Amino acid sequence: MSAAATTIPIQHCQIIHEVETTREPESRAQELTLLELVEAVGEVTADEQEIVATVTHLLVSGRVRLIGNFHDEPVDEILRSS
Repeated sequence: MSAAATTIPIQHCQIIHEVETTREPESRAQELTLLELVEAVGEVTADEQEIVATVTHLLVSGRVRLIGNFHDEPVDEILRSS
């Protein structure tokens, strides 16, 4: 017994999301140790690649500034050592 095929038309709508990407000049970067940053990001994701990508973005973008052992290390050096 063969099942009859049913066609359902689907209408696609384009949705545009705008995200504010500029920072206010008076806003300061969050200051965290590398461990605090990794733990905080790890709380919202279990995927290690996503943790590395998010931490990298936060450091490169200047939204987070490291304190502690890695405060003077360039981001490239931190990433190479991991």
